[in-house]
Amino acid sequence: MPTALVTGATQGLGRALAEALAVRGWDLVVTARDADRLAQTVSALRDHGHDVVGVAGDVSDAVHRDAVAGVVTGPTGPTGPAGADGPDGPDGLDLLVHNASTLGPLPLRPLGDLSTDDLAAVLAVNVVAPHALTCSLLPSLEAVGGTVVAISSDAGVEHYESWGAYGASKAALDHLTLTLGAEVPSIRAYALDPGDMRTALHQAAFPGEDIGDRPLPEEVAVPGILALLASRPANGRYRAADLLATTSEVAS
Repeated sequence: MPTALVTGATQGLGRALAEALAVRGWDLVVTARDADRLAQTVSALRDHGHDVVGVAGDVSDAVHRDAVAGVVTGPTGPTGPAGADGPDGPDGLDLLVHNASTLGPLPLRPLGDLSTDDLAAVLAVNVVAPHALTCSLLPSLEAVGGTVVAISSDAGVEHYESWGAYGASKAALDHLTLTLGAEVPSIRAYALDPGDMRTALHQAAFPGEDIGDRPLPEEVAVPGILALLASRPANGRYRAADLLATTSEVAS
């Protein structure tokens, strides 16, 4: 069975994608900060009959990242109860999805009101952590010609007031991911813009506003990612909506 690691997997896009992969027969390693919610997620994912390991912690914590990498590369694997060691680890990592992310201090604020510590904290989660985790897992990805998907945002290419820290972090993550693809030809590397979604993170950016008109992650973003994984196009930055449109055109 193919194996995927999904960060930030207990809600929103991460949870929806993990469920879609489990339904399709993938073994999973999933991470998130809330241990209780992660345990519930692992239990639900196992209902699909596949091996799942949950590792609770913050991706900006190097100790946590080492634990995650150890599950993928060491004698532990996606078996047993959440957080427990299994007898056999996967031979390689087929898919690494960098989904865990932070907006920064809320409410969102102009750059002039953002402290250097605030900016550093956003970059630690959204840029430094994915880079470090990717480097730790690169041999496992190369072993099977795996795929790295960094969840991006239109804020990484557009300039929205008060979104500067988040947007800069996504632009940097895009660049690191696609440079990795240029440096390591044996893998695929994608920056994936899921579009607006009805998620807790999006709601946090718009407190008090009704975001019910945004699609759920499983309606556009997840199908777009699945289309990306199925077609494995050239390394690059893609929009989920465009991938779905292309898939529909081919099908018709």
